[in-house]
Amino acid sequence: MVLAGTRPGELRVPTNGITLQAVQAGPRDGPLVILLHGFPDFWWSWRRQIEPLAAAGLHVLVPDQRGYNLSDRPPGVGAYDLDTLAADVIGLADSLGHARVALVGHDWGGLVAWWTASRHPHRVERLVAINAPHPAVVGTYMRRHPVQVLRSSYIGLFQLPLIPERLLAAGDFALMRRALVRSSRPGTFTPDDLDRYAVAWSRPGALAAMLNWYRALRRKPSLAHPRVSPPTLVIWGGRDRFLQKGLARASLALCRNGRALWIDEATHWVHLEEPETVNLALLRFLAPGREPDAQQDV
Repeated sequence: MVLAGTRPGELRVPTNGITLQAVQAGPRDGPLVILLHGFPDFWWSWRRQIEPLAAAGLHVLVPDQRGYNLSDRPPGVGAYDLDTLAADVIGLADSLGHARVALVGHDWGGLVAWWTASRHPHRVERLVAINAPHPAVVGTYMRRHPVQVLRSSYIGLFQLPLIPERLLAAGDFALMRRALVRSSRPGTFTPDDLDRYAVAWSRPGALAAMLNWYRALRRKPSLAHPRVSPPTLVIWGGRDRFLQKGLARASLALCRNGRALWIDEATHWVHLEEPETVNLALLRFLAPGREPDAQQDV
């Protein structure tokens, strides 16, 4: 049973043996699109996309993914492997009565979207990955591109026990606040935004659960055929400090029908920095012929 949340537009959705907190907007009989946030976000990451997509007639569901903010936080690293995260997505669609779903994912949410499209191609109508590579290409790419190894060095730190929780939580999450500001264009994250994130990070057990996504990479499930059959759009901010553009090209090589939108002046946070461009691309891909009445936050 899908349960109402504490505010209009909020709901609790059972999926894959847990319950996720989510925000929804748009007509309930419209095509379902699920927006998947990354680290260290929660549903708030999509504040500039929700209303434009809903205004175009899409049923927009934006969950706090497992471990994040108000969603359930099952114990143990094994609860956060990619197969489990993909099963969460399919369970959300099942709970809302949809056989097929469009997925839009950023950062870790994009990895989950890629994995879901490869593992459950018959359930994914369309896929949009925003500054997120397919998990199947990352290892090979890093072995050939040492610069990417340097950019990804923080992952090794995040996989350690206990230490990253202490470092990241220190000084009211000073490192995490600084990382968001320094990796984005000026003004992308306001002080109020950062405080809102800190509230989500400070929930009991949340930070450990968020880091368990990284720890579970050591036990990444195998994917014999990582081909991506649903139509795919990759949106990539060219000034990403964490991920090289070559990862996007390698991911597109797995797609039967894929194309890219390069936004060279944007960073890893392209959907927040260039919302008009990103939203128009999303609408043309997910709801052709429709445009939002206005670019609004929620």
